Amino acid sequence: MTTTTKSSWPRWLRRGPMENVATVLIAAGVLMLLQSFSMTLYTYSFITTLVGTAMFVVVSKFPE
Repeated sequence: MTTTTKSSWPRWLRRGPMENVATVLIAAGVLMLLQSFSMTLYTYSFITTLVGTAMFVVVSKFPE
């Protein structure tokens, strides 16, 4: 007997899409760090990368 359990989590809150968002945030933070045109982007690059990394750690615990 196979039982299919339907997750009560919304589709956009599942691991796959949220990991993609976190990965994009990390990449954006690194690109902001490496660019040499805007001091404002450079200033916020570390916090962007940090938020993306923390989000990835938390989201990796979400259901599939």
